[in-house]
Amino acid sequence: MQGFSLIQTLTQKLSPQQIQFIKLLQVPTAELNTRIEEELEQNPALEEGAEDPAEETVESREGEETQADTKEEDVSFDEYLQDDYAGYKMHGDGFNNGEEDREMPVAMSTTLNDQLMAQLGLLGLDEEKQIIGKQLVGSIEGDGYIRRDLESIVNDLAFSQNIETTYSEVEEVLTEIQAFDPPGIAARNLKECLLLQLDRKKDHDEITTLSGKILRQCFKDFTKKHYDKIRKKLNIEDEELFKNSIELITKLNPKPGGFASGEMLKTHYIIPDYIITNDNGNLELTLNSKNAPELKVSRSFTEMMKTYDKTKKKDKKLRETASFVKQKLDAAKWFIDAIRQRQHTLLNTMRAIIDLQYDFFLTGDDSKLRPMILKDIAEKINMDISTVSRVASSKSVQTEFGIYLLKYFFSEGITTDSGEDVSSREVKGTLKEFIDKEDKKKPLSDDKLERLLKEKGYQIARRTVAKYRENMNIPVARLRKEL
Repeated sequence: MQGFSLIQTLTQKLSPQQIQFIKLLQVPTAELNTRIEEELEQNPALEEGAEDPAEETVESREGEETQADTKEEDVSFDEYLQDDYAGYKMHGDGFNNGEEDREMPVAMSTTLNDQLMAQLGLLGLDEEKQIIGKQLVGSIEGDGYIRRDLESIVNDLAFSQNIETTYSEVEEVLTEIQAFDPPGIAARNLKECLLLQLDRKKDHDEITTLSGKILRQCFKDFTKKHYDKIRKKLNIEDEELFKNSIELITKLNPKPGGFASGEMLKTHYIIPDYIITNDNGNLELTLNSKNAPELKVSRSFTEMMKTYDKTKKKDKKLRETASFVKQKLDAAKWFIDAIRQRQHTLLNTMRAIIDLQYDFFLTGDDSKLRPMILKDIAEKINMDISTVSRVASSKSVQTEFGIYLLKYFFSEGITTDSGEDVSSREVKGTLKEFIDKEDKKKPLSDDKLERLLKEKGYQIARRTVAKYRENMNIPVARLRKEL
């Protein structure tokens, strides 16, 4: 027998305004202007520019009765009639409102493909070889390698370009492309990449010749740093010559494309979200919002409110128009509120970070950084950890010592033998000092590094040493060995 039951549940949902604020909070200052321009295009009730104080303001007209159709619900504009919301400015206390350097630099970029295509055009190839060259350039990955085998490229040309060619013809064009800049480009593997760079060396002396011999005959042993095996196999007696040859190889670029993945070679101009200046020991914080325009509610839309409020007979069409106007006004108001809330959240978060890391911002000394986690800031500004995380993960600050990402200042704490809390960044710095000063012929293992850190008073496990070492992109002891 079927029955009915009543279940009461408690759920928590974000309002559209909260979602809008969260999205705006993650936008870097450099991209904020673009986001505002998008909103200006979508919402005619939102305008750019400051309000003229001489303009007439919308005043409340309490007591004035208006006749409405009682059959359908009227649209209320009370909050707009009682409070003029026009004239919002994004500049104010804590903002940089100087007129100098209003324009932000734009990150210029060029694709690796564009650079190679330009060089391909200079070869003067016939039409068929030009098509083969374009197919090869298009097969080059972001790090500069061609990993698709040439037989597959021959098939690609046959099916997609209707070009009947052979492996040797494709390889001939590939050889031409491998002479392009940057050196090592279009290699099919690391060994070929390094050899291509060696072949481009102007001085083919003994060192270059031996380096090529090592790569061609002992590449596997070289990657594993089995130097004794290499010397024995190649019968190398001159230790200095061998050392110089290994050093030459290690200085070659294993990723001629510039990076491991992606398609763009970019020159980055970091636009700091904050600027900290030191005025005789007094740190002053400003929020960089030079390219963010001032916003206000459209005067014409507020006039529509007044007109609607004065109208005695409100038919269905007029109510629909009024509803549309109110929807756009609400959206404009929410957006301006979200922008203002974003700015205040950014400022409050950065001020809390400065309070906890004051000594660092005065001196720029990494050893002055205190242990600090997201929870410390969240409790200090009375906000959720997720909000602080959004700010810390995407914002940067300009100091007298350079530009830093906010996440740089967050680190776990470690207790020393004396009971003092120190930042994990300080431990990493000490660990790096040990590795920098080690005998490269006998590099320190993680176990030895653990013992040295404990002698310094840092009580950490070997696996933590390994984690910190990997975080700093430092290889294991065997791969740090040098001659």
